[in-house]
Amino acid sequence: MTTPAPIDPRLKHLPSHSYGDRNTGNMIIQGNNIQALDALLGSFKRQIRCVYVDPPYNNQESYTHYKDRLDHTTWLRQTSRCIELLGQFLRADGSLWISIDDRELHYLKVAVDAILGRANFVSTIVWQHRLTRENRKVFSANHEYILVYAKDARVFKASRNRLPLDPRILERYKNPDNDPRGPWQSVSANVQAGHGTAGQFYEIVAPTGRRHRPPNGRCWIYTQSRMNREISKGNVWFGQEGNGVPRIKRFLADAGCDGTTPHTLWSADEVGTTEAAKKHILQLFPDHPVFDTPKPESLVSRIIQISSRPGDIVLDAYLGSGTTAAVAHKLNRRYIGIEVGQHAVTHAMSRLTQVVDGEQGGVSKLLGWRGGGGFDFYRCVDDAPGNASGAG
Repeated sequence: MTTPAPIDPRLKHLPSHSYGDRNTGNMIIQGNNIQALDALLGSFKRQIRCVYVDPPYNNQESYTHYKDRLDHTTWLRQTSRCIELLGQFLRADGSLWISIDDRELHYLKVAVDAILGRANFVSTIVWQHRLTRENRKVFSANHEYILVYAKDARVFKASRNRLPLDPRILERYKNPDNDPRGPWQSVSANVQAGHGTAGQFYEIVAPTGRRHRPPNGRCWIYTQSRMNREISKGNVWFGQEGNGVPRIKRFLADAGCDGTTPHTLWSADEVGTTEAAKKHILQLFPDHPVFDTPKPESLVSRIIQISSRPGDIVLDAYLGSGTTAAVAHKLNRRYIGIEVGQHAVTHAMSRLTQVVDGEQGGVSKLLGWRGGGGFDFYRCVDDAPGNASGAG
């Protein structure tokens, strides 16, 4: 068993806790995240493609593994300090993803705006994290948020990945006229008239001679000369009988076959729920109390697939039960996960050991995961009591 090349003397390598192949670049670190990040910065500054963190939400709840009860000022100061450090790890095309609920969401956004710059705010994702109704509250909170920031928003826009085309999207594309250009779907040929020009109000004659005018308050999407060109090219559909209301043909070949643009509303059926994640964790750790609010592997998988490519480094400074590292491992990314206390051993280390051995929960079957690889375990030797566990 070989010892990895030294990084920082404050990070002590523990061969007894490491597993599988060595020197993969995969690191699990037990320790306070601020101290661990400080020790890592010299080697990984501007080297990380994706940072995902699931910090305590400060929702004044008590959980099995930690109490989420700080005063607002203390919570915001501690979380902001961590994010300040994380920002220094990002590559020019890197991004930071932060899970949060609405108790601290808006305060956190203002704080991160100041740290990374408002211009580098990308989006707020809404995740439907539960399907059941919470009747004890004034409103049943069925969603959480993910704040998305980039090191440089313009670079990230150009480099972020599309999502694989959903089978439900592919089903919309047919080829009823046997067009040699392949499957297509039709979209409306008329638009709201408010911004239309005089050249967009005219009559269209269908192949059968039937005449069509845009509905009241609408105009055609193109000027008459442009519409005539599109009709001549076979890009306008008048229905099987040739007399239907004209619609524009949009071909699958032109729709970004490399994927689809990510949207901001992530439903439970797409990326899973907290409850589904807990069931997975219970299967992994039948003899240990599980984290109360873990994130499903399918949620983290979507984040990693949008924001990185195989071989890139993913960093999680609130590793919790190890979800981010487990998914990164299955997606052939390198990873660094930091977790305080014994959870780094009982949960994160144990979970990654199972992943290396070919664990089949979460996204394993979807990705065709069969095991392999390895990770190295470190302990931050000057650790001090500090930041709470993550929920992941």
